[in-house]
Amino acid sequence: MAKKVLKFGGTSVGSIDRIIRVSKLIQDETKKGNKLVVIVSAMSGKTDELLNLSKSISKDFSERELDVLVTSGEQVTASLLAGALNKLGIKSRSLMSWQIPILTEGNHNNSRIVNMSTDKINECLNNGEIVIIPGFQGISKMGDLTSIGRGGSDATAVAVAKLLNTDSCEIYTDVDGVYSSDPNKIPVAKKIDKISYEEMLELSSLGAKVMQSSAVQTAMMYSIPLHVKSTFTNRDGTKIFTEKNIDYSKVVTGVAYSKNDAKITLLGVQDKPGIAAEIFEPLGNARINVDMVIQNVSSDNKTTDLTFTVKREDLEESLDIIKNNKKVHIKELSHRSNLSKVSIVGAGMVTTPGVTYKMFRALADEKINILAISTSEIKISVILEEKDTLKAVKKLHNIFELD
Repeated sequence: MAKKVLKFGGTSVGSIDRIIRVSKLIQDETKKGNKLVVIVSAMSGKTDELLNLSKSISKDFSERELDVLVTSGEQVTASLLAGALNKLGIKSRSLMSWQIPILTEGNHNNSRIVNMSTDKINECLNNGEIVIIPGFQGISKMGDLTSIGRGGSDATAVAVAKLLNTDSCEIYTDVDGVYSSDPNKIPVAKKIDKISYEEMLELSSLGAKVMQSSAVQTAMMYSIPLHVKSTFTNRDGTKIFTEKNIDYSKVVTGVAYSKNDAKITLLGVQDKPGIAAEIFEPLGNARINVDMVIQNVSSDNKTTDLTFTVKREDLEESLDIIKNNKKVHIKELSHRSNLSKVSIVGAGMVTTPGVTYKMFRALADEKINILAISTSEIKISVILEEKDTLKAVKKLHNIFELD
């Protein structure tokens, strides 16, 4: 008998028929004698529907009230799934975040879980009940509902697994595991049987949509084994754990991309200590995430050029902040928004020379221009024109023998 956390994403619970399917999958787990805590997302499309409702009221809808609104989607799913299980004769109970409680801190629409009481959950488990918890939400110290950000149900699942010290955390989606690239765009992409936390974290943060990056990071910190599986097939899925359990036969594990990037360039910035902090502090205060940063070496020891990337939806606000920053003087400000980021990820890159050259040569052969570059031990990312995205992904997928 094991204690498990099972998390079901929006497509897995996207209709009543699918919720009934999930209930039968859970029934199979109960027949094995397992104690189960189930985390659910909102039914697919529901969160966007709720966001659109708020916009129909006001473009400046209160962030507090928006959290009350959008977190209701997961609560609906939790109740429906509990009802489906009860119909099967399986004792189950939905527990809202305020009933547990799940405590969060940070801003509305982007909070994080800091603690959770396990008493109520363990009481239900000891009574032979399945506990169903709506993901994506918690309660602030002021008693307000807060959302954890899109994909936050993954974070809920990992936090529950950590605090309950469960034997496993299984993430159910509409795909049967983690792939070497997006199988919807790259038909030859292969399912990865095993992947390290570090690689999964990079892929998640770079655009792979299977898991939320903060959830992977928490799992890595506390060595919580993750298993990504499909709700709709019986394939074994992908196991995510420490590097020592991985056999790296390939240098590159996957190719990820995102089509939501913009590039900002500041020309003629005064070259002095602290200037970067003066530029990026107000952007951070505005909760704008800065990604790739490139600073040219000053030729005259007086001025330099600085380029960085942000999400496309943050471009206009970023430009306004820079223009109104009285502490920074620049000669010229330019930007581009029709860009994408393509990345290769693989722990095998650490000990393999020539990977950078091989990537850049492959892109050059396709006449793809690189606009910015960022590297780490297990990742190389480049900024490209958006029109070249899929051509670059397909070429890299092939050249690194992932087909």
